[in-house]
Amino acid sequence: MSDGPSAHDYAMTGGFDLLVLDIGVPGTDGFSVLRRLRDERNPIPVIILTARDSVGDTVAGLEGGADDYMPKPFRFEELLARVRLGLTADRSAEMTVLAHGGLRPDLRTRQAEVGGRTVDLSAREFALAETFLRHPGQVPSREQLLSHVWGYDFDPGSNVVDVYVRYLRRKLGAERIVTVRGMGYRLDELP
Repeated sequence: MSDGPSAHDYAMTGGFDLLVLDIGVPGTDGFSVLRRLRDERNPIPVIILTARDSVGDTVAGLEGGADDYMPKPFRFEELLARVRLGLTADRSAEMTVLAHGGLRPDLRTRQAEVGGRTVDLSAREFALAETFLRHPGQVPSREQLLSHVWGYDFDPGSNVVDVYVRYLRRKLGAERIVTVRGMGYRLDELP
């Protein structure tokens, strides 16, 4: 498909199990295509791809009926995993929420509940927090975090991981993410 109207028409045929929809599709933007599909009660699972990574865009996509939201750049393996999840018929709400030590980010809304309060996270902050939550107690290296959250194209000498860990510490609590010298970072439970 090369444009928004074609994406809508293909999705309406019923011949597809899932739609990967770029927000920047020509013709009609992806948000409009998604809104039209949902207005027409089309239940096709939709994964949105976008270069926009603001919380407002993420929330707009998810509240507009998207099943998942992936900011660019992304790793193809992660997209495939999300497609497999989107094709699973018996998905449950529990799969969308991870929890560890009083920290509960919701994979659908890209918000985190921390000690009873809700915190908005940018797409990269959320991806970093999600990586820590999927590996509690483990110590992923900076290189592993760069690869998983930012993709292969980032300079391994970059301090972007440290910067985003600092952002997460401000939002989630400084004591949650522990620096393990010479290795990386670890998500700890609060006492």
